[in-house]
Amino acid sequence: MGACYGTLGNNLPSPREMIALCKKHNIRRIRLYDPNPTVLEALQGSGIKVIVGMVHDDIPGIARDPSLAKSWVQNNILKYKKVNFRYVVIGNEITPSEGDPSASIAPSVPIAMQHIYDALSEAGLRGVKVSTSLSMNVIAQSYPPSSGAFKSSYHDSFIDPIVKFLVKTESPFLINVYPYFAYVSDTSDIKLDYALFASHSVAVKDGPYQYHSLFDAMVDAVYAALEKVGGANLKVVVSETGWPSAGGTATTVANARTYNSNLIKSVKKGTPRRPRKPIETYIFDLIDENNKSPELEKNWGIFLANKSPKYPLSFVSHKVCRYI
Repeated sequence: MGACYGTLGNNLPSPREMIALCKKHNIRRIRLYDPNPTVLEALQGSGIKVIVGMVHDDIPGIARDPSLAKSWVQNNILKYKKVNFRYVVIGNEITPSEGDPSASIAPSVPIAMQHIYDALSEAGLRGVKVSTSLSMNVIAQSYPPSSGAFKSSYHDSFIDPIVKFLVKTESPFLINVYPYFAYVSDTSDIKLDYALFASHSVAVKDGPYQYHSLFDAMVDAVYAALEKVGGANLKVVVSETGWPSAGGTATTVANARTYNSNLIKSVKKGTPRRPRKPIETYIFDLIDENNKSPELEKNWGIFLANKSPKYPLSFVSHKVCRYI
């Protein structure tokens, strides 16, 4: 388990305080959305495993010019020799959908991934994997999970080359999975306990697979989609998931605690389609970000801006359990 470290707030603790907070509460993996130098300096020597993102504005240039990829790796990876980098992620939730702000960037993503991979390899860092983080919007169909498939219009210039690259480089497929948004979009058909990992009975039967949680069903729809495009053996990493504590439908501290507590227990067991294969997962968000909008977006943190835990939650690492 890990947590996403967002920084869109004007009342947040310093990066050094945040990294100390992570270490205190046994959070040993974090995801950064950009190579913030102050945060990366704070991470030096911490032992925390890091996913670092590339901002969208950098992607087209790096896709056009491999020398810019070398500069990016030099300035944002090699410069921080005591940071334990795990993945470089080329953009967040980019989609080719017409009208989406990121649509023009989408064709550049697979090329930029290759150029960063080449630059890392040249620097002797083949252990740092390269991927991109997508949203569930790339899935055309997810119910039942075995019908999971990517949108057909995304295949040729986006999904297919991304999956081919990940297979070739043995890198993971990163996806942001939010049962919360699925639930609020269809509260008449999706029960709250199913979205919160709290269903005591089978909610969905899909052939030999039985689902007690919406999260598992969504992740298995991704596995099914990958199987259809040659990515059956790819590792799926859930690069964001969580539940807000205020600002919208079913947003309470109790629900946020229930979701995240049950999430931590559930991902260790895998999914019905991939049993006994733990899912590397990152909770969104480490801390409330008060500069985000609308109001809902300000309330995903597991910590308040004063560093107090919003609710009791345990992160497990090396069979040691500490509570926040």
